[in-house]
Amino acid sequence: MASSPIPVPPTAAAAEADEDFDVAQPVCVLVFNANDASGAGGLTADITTIASVGGHPLGVVTGAYARDTGRIFEHYSFPDDCVDEQARAVLQDIPVRAIKVGFAGSPENLAVIAEISSDYPDLPIISYMPELSWWRDDLLDQYLDAFRELVLPQTSVLVGNHSTLWRWLLPDWDASRSPSARDLAMAADALGVPYVLVTGMVLPDQFLDNVLSTPQAVLASHRFEMFDGSFNGAGDTLSAALTALVASGNDLVSATQEALEYLDHSLDNGFRPGMGQFLPDRMFWAQPEDDELDADTEEEEAAPAPSLPLSRSVNEPLPLEGFVMPPHDTKH
Repeated sequence: MASSPIPVPPTAAAAEADEDFDVAQPVCVLVFNANDASGAGGLTADITTIASVGGHPLGVVTGAYARDTGRIFEHYSFPDDCVDEQARAVLQDIPVRAIKVGFAGSPENLAVIAEISSDYPDLPIISYMPELSWWRDDLLDQYLDAFRELVLPQTSVLVGNHSTLWRWLLPDWDASRSPSARDLAMAADALGVPYVLVTGMVLPDQFLDNVLSTPQAVLASHRFEMFDGSFNGAGDTLSAALTALVASGNDLVSATQEALEYLDHSLDNGFRPGMGQFLPDRMFWAQPEDDELDADTEEEEAAPAPSLPLSRSVNEPLPLEGFVMPPHDTKH
């Protein structure tokens, strides 16, 4: 794939803003997802990731999880008119470069997202299908059917775990081997999706493969060594990073490789804030290195204590020192 910026005509407001600001501004990424108070996934993961890789996140809340770092207890979906008004308010004001579709919570919300996407056919749509086995079977079936019918025909890249996509796209698979990324890409292509990014494909010797594929060929892959602990929020992190990198004008292959490397570093620096699973550290690059911490400690120990001005109270604090995505207008 040739590298070129995604052609998105700026709005009038954006044109006026360009006259006022000569400095480069971060690209704006619209995200549909549920709020996750634990910070494991959902909008928290999306917003942190997009900001971490240099974008400006525009988060549309589709609902809210009641969950901790171990499991999901309940999900509360927002009304579809609430989702619609959130998204259209920012779209009419801010030039968006790409859209990520996370967990929308209901078929009605998926219908809103599909309608909005059809109004912006030149924007790449990155759709992430999370693992939803915690949900009621009837709600899950209705949601997957609506996603297949309404959202997939407008999706540029579908992201999901190998087992999740297998159960959804190839439920009748009966071959002796598990489906490859190309098999899943062929199933997605039949529904209108040109690219799939399949994660968590088990390899020998404790490795996992992550593969970007079309029905014709594997375009990129990145292997992870299995971690000792289990993680929550990796899929939202990867799909959000990919969306922001595509929005920045990277070609799809380069954006995928960079997003996978970003996820690898996030998992490698993962942490466990509660009693459940580990979470990716999406701001790993902002953490000081061990040698920097040691040097700072030595400097602090060697430096004399600062003297207080006579006029300052002892309780007063000291001052601080200084890929080309195809348009989806033909798919709906």
